[in-house]
Amino acid sequence: MPAFAEFLSTKTPRPAPRGCDLPACPVCADSMIAAEASAYLTENIISYLWTCDTCGYGFVTKHALKRFTCN
Repeated sequence: MPAFAEFLSTKTPRPAPRGCDLPACPVCADSMIAAEASAYLTENIISYLWTCDTCGYGFVTKHALKRFTCN
């Protein structure tokens, strides 16, 4: 069975409260707890594969890591 995934934007207009940044399924609105897989795309970009346990819909998100500097 072929697998298809959709890329969704993870940018939010304002910072979300801690613990509220997990995605919900865009098809059935069920909450997602953990990504099925992750991969480093570049030094500061991580891609996550999400699959809904309720309806089986899959999608991919990308996150940019912020570098911390010491003062």
